[in-house]
Amino acid sequence: MQEIKENELVALLVDLPENGLRRGDVGTVIEVFEQTEHHPRGYLIEFVAESGEVYAHADITDESQFVQLRFKREAA
Repeated sequence: MQEIKENELVALLVDLPENGLRRGDVGTVIEVFEQTEHHPRGYLIEFVAESGEVYAHADITDESQFVQLRFKREAA
């Protein structure tokens, strides 16, 4: 897997009911945490409604719970 960086889009592969999130929800990585003795490497991901309102944040340390989204531009 390619390294995921801040400001990249990801989609959940699992439900996270404790955060009110479901598989397929799309969010933006807003912070990448390096591993410390008190916290494993992880990602703070923000989920925003179409209205622009933030409806959830998730601190995810298991990279198998989401996938990085890639967009290809089509030739004109």
